[in-house]
Amino acid sequence: MYLLYALIMIVFHPAFIYPFGDEPFENSRFETVILADTQASLRVSNPSQDGTAVMYFMGNGGSLAYFGAHLSVHIDAGRQVLALDYPSGGGIPGQVSEARLKAQALDAYDWLSAFHGGPIIVHGYSLGTGLALHVAANRAVDGVILDAPYARMCELMTRASWLPACYLPGVQRWNSLGYADQIDAPVLVLQGTEDDLIPISGGLRLVVHLENAGQNVQFGILPGANHHNTALNPHYAAHINDFLSK
Repeated sequence: MYLLYALIMIVFHPAFIYPFGDEPFENSRFETVILADTQASLRVSNPSQDGTAVMYFMGNGGSLAYFGAHLSVHIDAGRQVLALDYPSGGGIPGQVSEARLKAQALDAYDWLSAFHGGPIIVHGYSLGTGLALHVAANRAVDGVILDAPYARMCELMTRASWLPACYLPGVQRWNSLGYADQIDAPVLVLQGTEDDLIPISGGLRLVVHLENAGQNVQFGILPGANHHNTALNPHYAAHINDFLSK
């Protein structure tokens, strides 16, 4: 019975990793761009050839429509924002997977860097921290913001399923620790003290790996914040603005 359960979870685990919703992203401050190679759906605000541009990668719940507070932190500061819609969420067609999201994230960077001459920052929240790290490890970025990050998502899957998810074939592992020595940019890690989905110990573990790899890391604690309300914490924007001002 356990082996049968394991097989079922291997087949259906993407449905648990990507519980997307159908609500479309409708914001008059953003334009939509579809990239031909990967069919990545990009939302772009404050387009500019200079200044600071932020690539934002959302979490795995709902759709981009639910992350307006995160986006507003950058828009209100006058930064250009590029946000990636995820396939199968928010009315965006296509199947989602770790490999496809990472390919779309790199495609989005290449599109942005082709005309933008200013600094490029990657900002990921929860699931999106893996995409931010993937881009930072494979492209030249000027800063990395990791909001409620995990060390390895497959470990969180193990905790939830009682299966050795990191060792099962065909499982999408999302291993952030593997990028620790591949980044050449300052990193800001933000974590809420009341996060029970990705405990603060997970963020600290990632910080330690980055520091051991010689990375320049700042760790910002958000007192009282849980996994879902980091952007509403009074210290959230201050940490980001201070980090980017340097």
